Amino acid sequence: MGKEFFSYLKCRECGRQYPKKAVHVCEFDFGPLEADYNYEHIKHSISRSVIESRKQNMWRYRELLPIDGEPTVGLETGFTPLVKADRLAKALGIRELYVKNDAFNHPTLSFKDRVVSVALSRAKELGFKIVACASTGNLANSVAAHAAGAGLKSYVLIPADLEQSKVLNSLVYGTEVIGIHGAYDQVNRLCSEIAGKYGWGFVNVNLRPYYAEGSKTMGFEIAEQLGWKLPRHTVVPMASGSLLTKIAKSYQEAIKVGLIEEQPFTVHGAQATGCNPISAAFKAGTDLIRPVPKPKTIAKSLAIGTPADGYYAVHAVKSSGGSCEDVTDEEIIEGIRLLAETEGIFAETAGGVTVACAKKLIASGKIPAGESAVLCITGHGLKTAEAVAPHLPLPRLINPSLREFDALVANDTAVHAAAV
Repeated sequence: MGKEFFSYLKCRECGRQYPKKAVHVCEFDFGPLEADYNYEHIKHSISRSVIESRKQNMWRYRELLPIDGEPTVGLETGFTPLVKADRLAKALGIRELYVKNDAFNHPTLSFKDRVVSVALSRAKELGFKIVACASTGNLANSVAAHAAGAGLKSYVLIPADLEQSKVLNSLVYGTEVIGIHGAYDQVNRLCSEIAGKYGWGFVNVNLRPYYAEGSKTMGFEIAEQLGWKLPRHTVVPMASGSLLTKIAKSYQEAIKVGLIEEQPFTVHGAQATGCNPISAAFKAGTDLIRPVPKPKTIAKSLAIGTPADGYYAVHAVKSSGGSCEDVTDEEIIEGIRLLAETEGIFAETAGGVTVACAKKLIASGKIPAGESAVLCITGHGLKTAEAVAPHLPLPRLINPSLREFDALVANDTAVHAAAV
């Protein structure tokens, strides 16, 4: 199926072509490699009706994903809800708002299930028996789960101070969890050394060109769920910057292969102030990404001080006419609570970043109040419950007495009346 659609790997800098192997850097200019496709052939092979006839998972767009045969991993992943968020729209002061809720993703409740599904499907095609990753949590969970389901041995390397809920959600799958005393960038450098020495399939190192393409499926789904139209604005959280660049790429590809009509779209990047190398570069009017040596934020899933795709993220935002914002830990918690209280969606800290940054972008007019936007929520709040717990009230305790309950309700009514 796929050989005629997925053509080769190509350097994003010089355009040199590479065979479809486990390589990720150009040997001439050290530019990153990415998958390239025969778009003309794809254009004549798929249509809206063909896609709509397929199962509701991310593989309904398989012609635009970098595998040669049929997918073998993550067959239930993707096609997460696009929620029309009217109450949140009113709270943020925008005419129309949607939430793309990847907290529903199968099997580990984050968008990383998309990228791992592609990476491990390709890893099996390339003959890898051991797969691994460097992770700030969500990717480790997904590699562990998908590897277990695919019968592959796995290692996940994480910063030692990661949220315990994310550590548990890797350990349960029987993977080898290795905690590293250091920031994510140090973990990632070690993984590059391990990949070179042991020859394992590291999803975000030597398999990165395949892995990164999985993020496009979030963009394809948004377009399809909006009735084959692009959102005018999309707000995307940024760690490495890859998700934002791939959502932008998915919109461009959907136009290129005729799934949607050409139309303007704008992508905006969201970061935590405690680790904002991409946002800082954008605000400074440069594409020079200055590393953050010691990230300090509760949004640990976004705490990548040296973002691999930061340069490309800045250019994707600029070329679409978008903007970048960053928010404090206090604003992140406010964003989590606002989304939960208005739409009943519990997002992890990265989701709080997205909501809080969207609030700033709307207030400043960078996202006009009279237009429409999609917010990308990338993981479930149960993954980072420790971060929000200190900011929530404790349950109120009473004895099993109707009299005590009546008193509690009467007090609530009095307080509400006074507030009004």
